[in-house]
Amino acid sequence: MSTGVPPKSGPGRGVPAPAGPHEAGAHDCSTRRPGATGAAPPTSRLDDSVRSRAACAEALLGDPAEPGNPTGYQALLAADRSAVPPAEAEAALDGFGINAEFVPRELGGRFDSAEGLLRVLRPVFRRDTALGLGHGLTTFTAASAVWLSGSTEQRTSLAGRLLSGSKATVATYETAQANDYVRGRISVVPGPGDTWTATGLKPVVINLRRADALVLFCHTPARHGGSSHRALLLDPHRLPATRYRAIVRPAPERAGLRAYVGAGAWLDDCPVPCDALLGPPGSGMATALRTAHISRALTAALVVAALDTALRAAVHAYCAERSGAGRKAQNDPGSAARVLVGALVDLLLYDSFAVTTTRALQLRPAEAGVHAAAVTSLMPTVFIDTMNGLATVLGARLHADGGAVGAYRKFLRDVPLMTVGHVGTAAARSTLIPQLKRLAHASWCAWQEAPAGLFRPGAALPPFPYGELALAGGTDSLSGTIAVAAAAPHGRGLVERNLHGLAEGMTAELRDLRTRVLALPSPAPGSAASPAWCGLADRYAWVLAAAAVLGVWRHQTTGFLADPAWATLALHRIARRLGIRTTDPPPECASRIHQEILARFTERRGYDLYATPLAG
Repeated sequence: MSTGVPPKSGPGRGVPAPAGPHEAGAHDCSTRRPGATGAAPPTSRLDDSVRSRAACAEALLGDPAEPGNPTGYQALLAADRSAVPPAEAEAALDGFGINAEFVPRELGGRFDSAEGLLRVLRPVFRRDTALGLGHGLTTFTAASAVWLSGSTEQRTSLAGRLLSGSKATVATYETAQANDYVRGRISVVPGPGDTWTATGLKPVVINLRRADALVLFCHTPARHGGSSHRALLLDPHRLPATRYRAIVRPAPERAGLRAYVGAGAWLDDCPVPCDALLGPPGSGMATALRTAHISRALTAALVVAALDTALRAAVHAYCAERSGAGRKAQNDPGSAARVLVGALVDLLLYDSFAVTTTRALQLRPAEAGVHAAAVTSLMPTVFIDTMNGLATVLGARLHADGGAVGAYRKFLRDVPLMTVGHVGTAAARSTLIPQLKRLAHASWCAWQEAPAGLFRPGAALPPFPYGELALAGGTDSLSGTIAVAAAAPHGRGLVERNLHGLAEGMTAELRDLRTRVLALPSPAPGSAASPAWCGLADRYAWVLAAAAVLGVWRHQTTGFLADPAWATLALHRIARRLGIRTTDPPPECASRIHQEILARFTERRGYDLYATPLAG
């Protein structure tokens, strides 16, 4: 069946020759340090170097379903059962030079964009989220705090360590709604001479026992003067054994991330040198929040890789069953086909929001914190709904322990802990809610469209704006995309008209949201937000997701993403979640999506926005 769009010629239609594993890339941005002033030219097209490195990582890890592959499902699941890191997979990533992806180019590494890092890490997360987090993203999150607030000496020293193969980890602040991953407070107070002393316990610090650098976010009691938070950069191996130690606590069987969460940090009047302080006094909370903008955006975007593998496992089961039953999967109108169509649409709508947010870190740094919190708040709903739906397609195969289904079951344990479960959602809402009134006044219904570059995955990006990430920008140009799309001329086809009506409906939803936000009394500072405010924050996040879908669709000229069918179904699914009454989507939308599902499966291409060629 024809989709009515031109043949695909976008990302994923061919594999370029991969760069060497330690190649810094073909395009040096500049030699300035992170946070330095002065403009630097934008990079060349992001895909020029990043796509080749991502392809190299995919090829290096190989077909995950191959039984003898030391970086495949069999080896990764065996390591998880033993609660140990997968040594051969980690060695392969080290040989690739994965740490260079976490270090800015101006400090000798390969990092110049969050989207570029996303592209390189997705092959890892597609196979094992624990490996991607424990041997990758955790180090980058810790390092980001240093790139944001560290001195020249601290940045240079950490960059050297990472480029030599060391790992870093981070102990975050305790939150009001805590679990072991965020529970526990470390206090730091002035000590004798030029030192400080740290005291407290963090029950879980990912990969602590193997880290050579520890970023520690600490509380300072008010009686010691100044603002109450500090950030420290420590070498845990140089702390006195009588005052610091890693508390070993084996992870329970079937626990998530169990190979990387077996230790916590204990400190008792532990001396800390003054040069361990990150940033000026009192800047710890600001460093933590700005670091959170980056880590939230990347974590949310990397979850898509797990959904990609889960969907591929379900499609494999679907095709095998239809083939065995003597029926053609291409013409199957049954419930399994509808589940697969819904899963791909949800994956694409979520990926549109996640990639747009990741690009906003560099194109709209003052707004990125809002978008990162919003996409994080949606992640549990999209992940659980999609995984539960795919379970109905997998059926009895869910009892298998190996292969992609084994990975599926492991994702169910690991992914919620990547975002610390309900705590991550609550923290994301606590970032959004205080800004809603300001956003309603300043941005909603102003109808300023976000820049086109926000919606073009792989397009050029400026240097990473370490000094421009705002704690709370109070502005949002992404939502304006909805009204612009609703006002734009639309095609004459049934699908285009349906999509136009949905855009108009989302515009009305944003107006109604603005009215409700402005009418509701603001939460008292320091108090828990009411259910009404939480509901408004959730509705706003879905509206932003709709804006991202419309933006990505409008700014494509060829390929599947230029087809209005997927955007129409995506907005229908968002409208249904918001309780907005709409007409049924044209049946041809599902047919087009179904065709794309089978085509990507056959051609071994990923189900994300990039349609990346896969090793298996």
